[in-house]
Amino acid sequence: MMRNPCLSPAAKNHFPKPKKYHWTIFDKDNIDEEIFRTLNIRNRLRLELMARGGMKISEAPGLKPQDIDGQKLLLHTPKSGREREIIFIPEKLSSRLQNFIRDTSISSNQFIFPITYTGARKVVGKAGEMVGIKLLPHDLRRHSATYASRSANPIDIVSKVILRHADSR
Repeated sequence: MMRNPCLSPAAKNHFPKPKKYHWTIFDKDNIDEEIFRTLNIRNRLRLELMARGGMKISEAPGLKPQDIDGQKLLLHTPKSGREREIIFIPEKLSSRLQNFIRDTSISSNQFIFPITYTGARKVVGKAGEMVGIKLLPHDLRRHSATYASRSANPIDIVSKVILRHADSR
């Protein structure tokens, strides 16, 4: 009788069981406090885009003023592999973003958030530390979905429009 090679100690070391991770859904007040305690306007806007618009941390650095059309942000190279995606943001956030662009004289083809991925992660982490929570970038995106679904938006809308998933599963 032949033994199953997958049950050998060497195979178990190479293919350990995945660890289960249960993320924390932060209260709206915690997220609002961490946003409004961030004094750098550019960093605050980046945090708001992730928490209110469901933007991924890697999408903000590619955003230019020419990509803004009212409450719609056009992504030219989204991580999904699609040609383009649209992010919908609240009117107040759109107004603050456009005021920031005007006040800092960012031209239409310049990047609004010229920062590396690592730098953006540090901004999120420091914002969380200010309110005493360990905050990760995806926590803000998850917050936008949670808040939208708790506001009686259908799960299909949350999944396909806010999170821009291909399907709602």
